[in-house]
Amino acid sequence: MRAVHRHLFPGDSAAGQGIVWEWQNDEGGWSPYEMSLCVRLERAHAGRHPRVDLGPLGYDYEVDLGAQVQTNKATGFRRGVRRRPGPPYPPAAPLAAPPAGPGCSCQQCWAGGVPGPIPARSRHAAGAAPAGPAFLPYSKPAPPAARAAPRPAAHAAAAHAAAAPPPPAPAGTAPPAANGVSLPTLPVKMSKPSKVTQALAGISAILMSAAGLPAHLSCVPAAATTHRATKKHSSVKEGRKVAKKAAPTEPEAVVRRYLEEVKGTPPEQDCIICMEKLCCPSGYGDTSQAAGLAPELVGRLRRCHHHFHLLCLLAMYCNGTQDGSLQCPSCKTIYGEKTGTQPKGRMEVSTFPQSLPGHRDCGTIQIVYHISRGIQGPEHPNPGLPYTARGFPRRCYLPDNEKGRKVLELLRVAWRRRLIFTVGTSSTTGESNTVVWNEIHHKTEMDTNLSGHGYPDPNYLDNVLAELAAQGVTEDCLRH
Repeated sequence: MRAVHRHLFPGDSAAGQGIVWEWQNDEGGWSPYEMSLCVRLERAHAGRHPRVDLGPLGYDYEVDLGAQVQTNKATGFRRGVRRRPGPPYPPAAPLAAPPAGPGCSCQQCWAGGVPGPIPARSRHAAGAAPAGPAFLPYSKPAPPAARAAPRPAAHAAAAHAAAAPPPPAPAGTAPPAANGVSLPTLPVKMSKPSKVTQALAGISAILMSAAGLPAHLSCVPAAATTHRATKKHSSVKEGRKVAKKAAPTEPEAVVRRYLEEVKGTPPEQDCIICMEKLCCPSGYGDTSQAAGLAPELVGRLRRCHHHFHLLCLLAMYCNGTQDGSLQCPSCKTIYGEKTGTQPKGRMEVSTFPQSLPGHRDCGTIQIVYHISRGIQGPEHPNPGLPYTARGFPRRCYLPDNEKGRKVLELLRVAWRRRLIFTVGTSSTTGESNTVVWNEIHHKTEMDTNLSGHGYPDPNYLDNVLAELAAQGVTEDCLRH
């Protein structure tokens, strides 16, 4: 759970007038600035100021309002900008004061890429960020809830959520989320339209969550530039080779490895994949994946003891990454070694003596992730299409103590298994086919925690250990 709050803008500001300022992205489209930047640009435009320095708001850019160009002050790279009318924010009730709290609407918690003007460096001003996502002209469908409605409606909703592109959102509407984390829309291959394959599409969209949890980037303080010569590199290629070598070739063998067949009468309950009673045949008997298995067969997963039709589990596995692992769709227990869809890249680790707030008794570990743009593979949402990599290299920090070093080693395992990033849609910018964080939070700021992604945070190391465990990365992985 996270606290949230409203940010109020004057009626004569850009928000009150419905003015939106946008910057031109690498694909030739237009992305909106955060509302705090829109307000600043509109104020300068109204005052006939020729240029606006965005440095005070955390961005190393200068905007030439006359030429409608944004310039990176460090590299000289230029982008087009434009001003356009849009729907204004809704007026607030007179007595509605924003509650106190650290509210967070930044990119990491919205599971998307880099907000604001752009790539190399990104920070947001505390207090202004919560307004940002509400002005983005994108929305994502809510995750399907298999048991939330009568079956026909549930099947239709699941199919729509898994296959339909996200519709434009009305002004002032933030992307929907589940427990603070937006879920992505992934195309699901279906051999033939049926209510069973439609229900599987919804389940698969949850299990194959490709929206990652991105983070804010900040420059390393001057004191941090003098690290010891302790850099180490870890390539994702090694993990990809291991996963490929270890993965079984027969989907049926994988499914049978992790469950035991139920003899006699199955339990009086539904199979949550196809939403049919376990005592009834699975609807996957007419698919090519069902060869050799009777539709009536029911299995029980060995550790969590949840029951499903064998054909339903087989279809779910074949619709996933087919990496030799299986995840229970009911309790999320992982069987085998889960691997993700992270693009190739490099993980670099170094240390320096400067301490993090809350960890004054030790130095700091810095992790730098390098990923470049490329072409999507068969495991990605749109094979053959290019993907972008915004904001790389991304720098993250851990305390250089016993628990911090343990987290580092587990992050190395997650990196090798391709679990830290994925290719999906940014909930912050709405950009699709881009590299985003994948449900393992990182601390990307050293000297402040106003955004929720810095220090001090006494619970962070325990929280990230829990997130790693949810991906199947535990201390047991370090013993093998």
